[in-house]
Amino acid sequence: MSGNPESSTGQAPPPLGPVATLVRFGAIGAVLLVAAGGFAYAGGWLSPGRLTQDRVIDAFERDNGVYPGFRRNHSKGVCIAGSFDSNGQGARLSKAVVFAPGRVPVIGRFALAGGMPDAVDSAASVLSMALRFTLPDGEEWRTGMNDIPVFPVNTPQGFYDLLMASAPDPATQKPDPAKMQAFLAAHPETPRALALIKAQPPVSGFAGAAYNSLNAFRFVDAAGTSTPVRWAMVPDRPPVAPGTAAPTDRNYLFDALAAEVGRGPLTWRLVVTVGQPGDPTVDATVAWPEDRQRVEAGTLTIDRVEAEAAGNCRDLNFDPLVLPSGIEPSDDPLLSARSAAYAESFRRRAGEPKSPSAVQVDAGQGS
Repeated sequence: MSGNPESSTGQAPPPLGPVATLVRFGAIGAVLLVAAGGFAYAGGWLSPGRLTQDRVIDAFERDNGVYPGFRRNHSKGVCIAGSFDSNGQGARLSKAVVFAPGRVPVIGRFALAGGMPDAVDSAASVLSMALRFTLPDGEEWRTGMNDIPVFPVNTPQGFYDLLMASAPDPATQKPDPAKMQAFLAAHPETPRALALIKAQPPVSGFAGAAYNSLNAFRFVDAAGTSTPVRWAMVPDRPPVAPGTAAPTDRNYLFDALAAEVGRGPLTWRLVVTVGQPGDPTVDATVAWPEDRQRVEAGTLTIDRVEAEAAGNCRDLNFDPLVLPSGIEPSDDPLLSARSAAYAESFRRRAGEPKSPSAVQVDAGQGS
């Protein structure tokens, strides 16, 4: 889930094989299945005897260990704050107040996919951006995005199967290649998705990455017309490829982000891709054609970075189904699954003692 050019030495990073790539994406699961909401349970897909949010979160804990007080996926992160300036262009697609011309406050979180809050930063990490827009009419819009073009599975069961295949073998502490190969054989959509994912070289850090919604949603305009969409936060600064030397700082991606914001705000453009009849909204492993209309709806500015603590993003649940009027979920089954699993992760960590984040930021980092 990345996007970037060659390294500074002119050498492209070695490609990951399908099994190694899937091991990397086992951590992703968190990205799409660990935050909050209860829509799946209420909607009935998590019925007794079938896949439940408890089983999904149990699988995360089995794969990564239990770290009380931390998210079960995207455990390592940092809080951000800033604003979104709408240029009004999105209003022709959606009646949501966020797309009316003007500025709204935003808080959010940058994180690594994976369930270990003390993980070592790596250029191979899947990066995520989660945001909460607070709107003047009292509504909110919450969204979680990743720096990959598509998701490696297209159903909740497929995601659970991926978590099970990614479980470390007790003897080697690494995933069993035979289980991973069996998973790939049972899920032909995954190798196709991995080909798209591997086509994007990694970026050097959070500031230069583009973050994608992955799932499709629907925008509803003032006349009631519903349009399928996907969106992305596209950086204004050019992406930079990671160097070949291995950094010695365990938190180098987060430290670099804080240093960059300390020098001045970072900006991304909210780009909405408009789907056409026949574009799949139910399958997050399939990219829409490149020629689809894109609408630039405004600019996200991040001007503050701070360590997770009480009162900021630490205790927020970035449920992808917290949507304002004018934005609706599509028929993608991963959306209700994400919402339900996020809720269970949130429920567990809310009642647990809190420990300081492995990522600490100098007071006043940013403006």
